[in-house]
Amino acid sequence: MKKLLVLGVGNILMMDEGAGVHAVHEFWKEKQNYDETKIDFIDGGTFTQDIFYLFETYQQILVLDIVRAGNEPGTIYSLDEDDLVKNEKQVLSLHDTDLLDSLDMAQMRGHRPKLKIVGIEPGRIDWGTQMTPALVKAFPAFMEIARKHIEILVNTI
Repeated sequence: MKKLLVLGVGNILMMDEGAGVHAVHEFWKEKQNYDETKIDFIDGGTFTQDIFYLFETYQQILVLDIVRAGNEPGTIYSLDEDDLVKNEKQVLSLHDTDLLDSLDMAQMRGHRPKLKIVGIEPGRIDWGTQMTPALVKAFPAFMEIARKHIEILVNTI
């Protein structure tokens, strides 16, 4: 069992909706900085429950996605599973239901990994392959926060 799955979620054809996938693509460029025996980086796309079986093979999952919470575009969030369950107004993109359901399915099959989310508030979700200027500006901070979580998660599990 590997320690950590970093799962980028989103649709890169819908502007800011693709931030999580763009982040994983950046991590692929830095792959040599990580121990591949402990961590995997996966482009989860628009994420469906079809990949729940992957969750069984990791101790922890770090999801990179957008979070719509009504704050300024580019606001960055660090959330745990309890934050999603307790705060119904905190909406993790369009994928939150699939994500929580997938964790439940993994648990039914014998192992439920711990969940951490690094999210970013989108500015605009519409057809287009480029993120808005607000997200482009905030993206380096989003990546840095994700890197810090990866370091903590890999070294403390």
